[in-house]
Amino acid sequence: MSSDDQYFLDILSNIPNDVKKYSDDIADAVERLFDSIAAPLKETSIVSAWRTRAIDPNFQPKPPSPPPVPVGYYAWTQNWVLRNKALTAAVIAFVGTGGFLIYRRRKHYVRKRRAGRASNGARRDVVVIAGSPKEPITKSLSLDLERRGFIVYVVARTVEEEQAVYSESRVDIRPLNLDVVDPSSSQGAIEKFNRILSSPQHAFPGASPHSLNLAGVIMIPDMIYPAGPVETISPELWSDALNIKVLGTIATAQSLLQTICDFKARLLFLTPSIIPSLAPPFHGVETSVVAALEGFINTLTGELATMGIDVCQLRLGTFDCGSVGGRGHLQSSNATGADVLAWPASARAIYAKNYFAQAGSPGNRGAIGGVGVNIKGSPLRELHNSVFDALTIARPRRVWHVGKGSLAYDLVGKWVPTGLVGWMLGVRRVSPSAMGSSPATSVRTQSPNGSEEIPDASVEWERIERKAE
Repeated sequence: MSSDDQYFLDILSNIPNDVKKYSDDIADAVERLFDSIAAPLKETSIVSAWRTRAIDPNFQPKPPSPPPVPVGYYAWTQNWVLRNKALTAAVIAFVGTGGFLIYRRRKHYVRKRRAGRASNGARRDVVVIAGSPKEPITKSLSLDLERRGFIVYVVARTVEEEQAVYSESRVDIRPLNLDVVDPSSSQGAIEKFNRILSSPQHAFPGASPHSLNLAGVIMIPDMIYPAGPVETISPELWSDALNIKVLGTIATAQSLLQTICDFKARLLFLTPSIIPSLAPPFHGVETSVVAALEGFINTLTGELATMGIDVCQLRLGTFDCGSVGGRGHLQSSNATGADVLAWPASARAIYAKNYFAQAGSPGNRGAIGGVGVNIKGSPLRELHNSVFDALTIARPRRVWHVGKGSLAYDLVGKWVPTGLVGWMLGVRRVSPSAMGSSPATSVRTQSPNGSEEIPDASVEWERIERKAE
């Protein structure tokens, strides 16, 4: 290698050192330049602030920025909705649907219901009520239908019932003398009633004639039933219940059937629902009678459907009848303590404890007999509206559940096991000692200390006797 090459390599090796030296010098120069510029600016700002305070003593420095304001309820709700869209949609759907149903039910409940009128403004529609005029439900329905513009005929089988209809002192509530026991008399009454419906009517002298229309027939079987064990109910009571409530209802409907077919009127049956749905012990008469009536109603419905005639069954729950002569629920009436004491001794020993336990159970006070008067039932207006709708709407339902407990107890009777229903009503298994002993001949045993002890069955029966008295 020549000397020139060596000299050239030495120069190249010193270049990085020179670059580092020159870059450090440039950085130091730039730093000194910025320091020289910042120092006067800093001094000027300090002097300016001092001069401002000296010139204006009221000078206040700019306050610090306030802390962030907490989020309001509306904003928090909006943020929560955005974070939970699915849950919000479910809540809105539930609340909206519930509110709509409540609004619709209330609107349906309060809307005006009036019967149709003839062209001259006179009453035109006629309703026949086949029920005892002394019953609260018959009396209430006849007054309500008359107020809504119907001409109401109430079936009267005796002179006393006819006087009860006249005692209402309403021109458009009239008796229809129909004694199904006497076929010739009932036939004559039906023919007279048909002539009234067919002949032209004059609302007042000089008014244009108009014809009447039979809107419907309402069958209301007697709703007072004997209660008690099957072995304590005499055959005469069974015969009377079946003859009056079943055969009497069938015979009345049969007498009016031709008139119903001629005018294409509707046929309504009002039956109790709570006891027949549960079929509890000690209510065999009511359960059997209502089951027989429902079988007849189902058969008649199929027959009349071929002619385009609607048959409706209204299953009644609990009602408050305070405005029409006593507060009750239109269910079966329980036997009193005197009736229980009239049972045979063996029947009292076996059934009395469960009978009183069922009657006094808090869980069934709306369903079992006279004990339920402490439970407020549905207002009678609900029954009135349902009857009016069943008579007038275009397509009525076949089965209506009306009154408190009607639908609920129907579902319980269909889906809940019978044993569980009995347990809820307070029915318990009878001990063998109670079945084998008589309360009149209870045996006293001797205790170890020499005193006499009364068996448990006798103690329970003494409690029952005190309760009955």
